[in-house]
Amino acid sequence: MNIIGPDALVFGVDDLAACAQYLADYGLAPAGNGRFEALDGTAIVLAHKDDAGLPPPMGTASMLRKTIYGVADQAALGAIAEELGRDREVKRLPDGSIEALDDMGFVLGFQVSVRRTLDMPAETINAPGAAPQRKPNVVAVDENAPALPRTLSHVVYFVPDVPRAEKFYVERLGFACTDRLVGAGPFLRPAGTLDHHTLFLIQTPPFMKGIEHFTFHMGGPTEVMQAGSRFVNKGYQSFWGPGRHKMGSNWFWYFNSPLGCHVEYDADMDLHDEQWTAREAPAGADASQLFLFEKRDNWAPGGPPPGAAGAAERH
Repeated sequence: MNIIGPDALVFGVDDLAACAQYLADYGLAPAGNGRFEALDGTAIVLAHKDDAGLPPPMGTASMLRKTIYGVADQAALGAIAEELGRDREVKRLPDGSIEALDDMGFVLGFQVSVRRTLDMPAETINAPGAAPQRKPNVVAVDENAPALPRTLSHVVYFVPDVPRAEKFYVERLGFACTDRLVGAGPFLRPAGTLDHHTLFLIQTPPFMKGIEHFTFHMGGPTEVMQAGSRFVNKGYQSFWGPGRHKMGSNWFWYFNSPLGCHVEYDADMDLHDEQWTAREAPAGADASQLFLFEKRDNWAPGGPPPGAAGAAERH
């Protein structure tokens, strides 16, 4: 199954205006009909929760209505339709895509991928002992540099039965487990990408079933920090980060959102192939991040850090 990764996530939301503003401020470009695109054309799609064109809600607080995966070609699309058609309804939609339910009740779409090929530089570094990646007199910091989402990276589901959910994606759709947080769930990668994961499953009670977060890849950790700082300055609330994950190695910064889930910026994810052996670690803070920063007001040498004077007075 040559599935590349998620092309789009479709949401049915309460407040279209707030969600649209949020996605635009996050850095996605409005493309019409509720579609907000990254630089490669992957997207978040918004509709009002009562829109008759949406798949039905899953009966929990989750606003996610559909995950649309991009596949390599029509042959891959046909193979998925044949495989899933053995035991469930597969709808063929007018746009040529197909739609079916996974074993947890999430609506999945599959289409020949809309991803545009990007030709963009990544963040560069200079380090002793290595050839410089930036030429002399080329500076790394530009406070006005764009920091825009490049591609839809991954989605995280809360599911009530991780073993059953994992079995569906591995045995029916050809995903592979790259790593596992014991007590939470697996990081899963489809055959058409080397990204550490495009799907992560977390065991939860049934009433929590739905999406926990989604994220888009940025051009490097500096873009994560710049985009996240700009987002905070626009009034959005940081939830977790910035920091760097252990499994996947990706830099991250999570934010609260009006879409009923968290939204992340990430960068510099590990790549894996069939030679990789999955690791396991107990779920918890020690396995979740290598390090974690906290956003605070800017400060320069010459006085105490912001808030330090007040803290000293309280003690």
